[in-house]
Amino acid sequence: MRTIVVVGGGAAGMMAAISAAEEGCRVVLFEQNEKLGKKLFITGKGRCNVTNAGDAEDFFHHMISNGRFMYSSFYRFDNVQVMEMLENAGLKLKTERGNRVFPQSDKSSDVIRTFARLLDRYHVEVHLHTAVKNLWIEDGHCLGVVLKNGNRVPADSVILTTGGLSYASTGSTGDGHRMAVESGHRIKETVPALVPLEVKEPEITSLQGLSLKNVSVSIGGGKKPLYTDFGEMLFTHFGVSGPCILSGSSKITRKLMDTELPLSIDLKPALSIEQLDERIRRDFEEAPNRQFKNSLDRLLPAKLIPLIVSRSGIDQDKLVNEVTREERQQLAYLLKHLTWTLTGTRGFNEAIITQGGVAVSEINPSTMESKTIKRLYMAGELLDLDAVTGGYNLQIAWSTGYAAGKGASEDENCN
Repeated sequence: MRTIVVVGGGAAGMMAAISAAEEGCRVVLFEQNEKLGKKLFITGKGRCNVTNAGDAEDFFHHMISNGRFMYSSFYRFDNVQVMEMLENAGLKLKTERGNRVFPQSDKSSDVIRTFARLLDRYHVEVHLHTAVKNLWIEDGHCLGVVLKNGNRVPADSVILTTGGLSYASTGSTGDGHRMAVESGHRIKETVPALVPLEVKEPEITSLQGLSLKNVSVSIGGGKKPLYTDFGEMLFTHFGVSGPCILSGSSKITRKLMDTELPLSIDLKPALSIEQLDERIRRDFEEAPNRQFKNSLDRLLPAKLIPLIVSRSGIDQDKLVNEVTREERQQLAYLLKHLTWTLTGTRGFNEAIITQGGVAVSEINPSTMESKTIKRLYMAGELLDLDAVTGGYNLQIAWSTGYAAGKGASEDENCN
């Protein structure tokens, strides 16, 4: 019986271990934390968005980096198979807006418990509080791993699934990237992704905590923006966050390293500027003797009104029946183009995922085996693969982890 060592007990690591153990291999999983799936526990605000129920075209459309690399692993183990596996193991799932798939209980701990049951079912040997220091490599072959205590653990194959750099408190400290570099692999520069964005204008602090739904956002100037989306966003003390912004960050994070970018928010995307102007005119006519500063409560959240009044250029004490047509149209334009200046991203500790990682050109997309080191496999966030929010990044972990487990077990006969 061949022995396969898995380094890292996150999403990709647990899937790789189960995938290999299904084939009859002896699988040993090392996790430096006190429990498995520590990062999985906090995903989806503690609910764990396990995958997305959309079709294959939808999945690849939402990939940011190296989507074509995912063809083999996704079609080998896709989102439908992930859902079937979890439900067959006793985890009831539900599908919400945007085809996001969650456990019915809304508890990520139930997802982790389901994987723990599967690991136990396939007799995977799990070693918690056990850190791997180095890969054991000789003559271009991975012979096992070296633990932090100095012990060498021999293996017929090693699967490296240590994650990226986001949420270092969960154990994503970059050790896997270091080991990959030491074994001769190239790393594409890592940057925070699915991360809140910082804004230059100090007045942003007045909006802290304000959440906007059903707005359109656009990032980047020119005829063709770098990113557009519709949905929900959030103002913070330093800038902006929320689903629209987080997904947008993955598109523009590298660009923001070199230059500032404009962010434009359409507060009323369902209305044309002419329709919005007419709506404002009707509101003004219903209460013609109200001061302008008190006239927007039917149109905007209270926290946003002082900012809009200030930016409109209209005297706040002016009666609305004295507001000119040009001023009203200027107000409508402002509501359709509320602009800010993006200056950068927050750090890895606030990023959901890492963009960048081991260059996929050095990995076999069908088996996840290194093209330079035999019997070494890699999967998950360690690789230069990422997608927007919605369950797609966990699907990357499931598909690549499954492929790595099968690749390692099929390298030779495990029995």
